Amino acid sequence: MIKVPLTVKGAEKLRAELDELKSFVRPRIIASIATARAHGDLKENAEYHAAKEQQSFAEGRIAEIEGKLSNAQIIDVTKVDANGRVVFGATVEIEDIDAEKKVTYQIVGEDEANIKEGRISIGSPIARALIGKEVEDVVTVKAPGGDVDYEIISIKYI
Repeated sequence: MIKVPLTVKGAEKLRAELDELKSFVRPRIIASIATARAHGDLKENAEYHAAKEQQSFAEGRIAEIEGKLSNAQIIDVTKVDANGRVVFGATVEIEDIDAEKKVTYQIVGEDEANIKEGRISIGSPIARALIGKEVEDVVTVKAPGGDVDYEIISIKYI
């Protein structure tokens, strides 16, 4: 099975969601099903069907998270010897050379990516261009609107 890279924070977040689903959501749904069953005829019981649908969704998400965690390669970027290069988990400040606009991204696994929070997937064009580069290197990213050149301003392993 293919190992999926995951940061320590990403793994903690998934474990917290899994714990919430198992400890709070699942028991609440079971109670809803029991209450709906007490109302009688299950064929025409909308509450019962809604609770069963919620149960199916929750159980599917539990299985999905457990699968991701079992196939995860958890990488602690604070303990990686990267020799000043951009690696998985690094936080990189880059500047669009033409627009003179600075932006900071952390390179994370696909499940952790959230552009609004400054986390980009290891598979994204920007991350692929940055991996292995050092401060002051210039990388060219192929974007839909044409090539964009970025200069690496700083690299942090936090």
